[in-house]
Amino acid sequence: MRKKVFMPEKAYRNLEFLSSHEARTVRILCEYLEPEDRLQKLKVNNTVLFLGSSKANPDDKKSPLAKYYWEAEELAYNLVKWAIKLKPKGKNFVICTGGGPGIMEAANRGAARAGGKSIGMNIAIPSEQYPNPYISPELSFVFHYFFMRKFWLVYQAKAVVAFPGGFGTLDEVFETLTLLQSEKIEKGNIPIILYGEEYWREIINFDALLKYGNILPEDLKLFSFYSNPKDTLSYLKKRLLEYLIDTD
Repeated sequence: MRKKVFMPEKAYRNLEFLSSHEARTVRILCEYLEPEDRLQKLKVNNTVLFLGSSKANPDDKKSPLAKYYWEAEELAYNLVKWAIKLKPKGKNFVICTGGGPGIMEAANRGAARAGGKSIGMNIAIPSEQYPNPYISPELSFVFHYFFMRKFWLVYQAKAVVAFPGGFGTLDEVFETLTLLQSEKIEKGNIPIILYGEEYWREIINFDALLKYGNILPEDLKLFSFYSNPKDTLSYLKKRLLEYLIDTD
């Protein structure tokens, strides 16, 4: 009687190994390659990134963040209505968010109301952040590594609109500004909008950064302040059309 031969699991099917410290590089590569593959197949050419607080509750009329929820929804709605009519090859200026509630949900919601697709790039964290229901299912992502999520949030962005937010929003805003300042992203290529001028000027003293010599006067030109959806949309349309003309 022949002895039964043990057949080991193939390495790429070994979940214990893939979850191990030793396979970290493989997991990082997966978080680069899988989104790249999916976005290419779905012909997403570029995005407009919406940042902002996950705590913006549209039903809390006492919260100062509630109005920003609806203004983000309105801006995303009108931007997508405009972008759909451009009818390029593939999808241009797709709304992209961090995939969670608050301002992120508002932007995905506006895109859905306009009949457009939108992206949600979620993150697995201890206080679980579930994808909001307005993300297009085929464009819903979840990341383990923050740095890979940040890469994909910014990589295809042709504009960034940052609504009021906390530590996470500040982190994303300043990292994007640093990439522009250090010319890892070509200056002038991506308009950065700080939406809600009163909020941003109150929490960040940009003039003090300049006074103490920590930034240069030209660094203040890396971003613009806007405080209503109509003016923001007008500025975005102008800048995004310039991008399309330059790449035509």
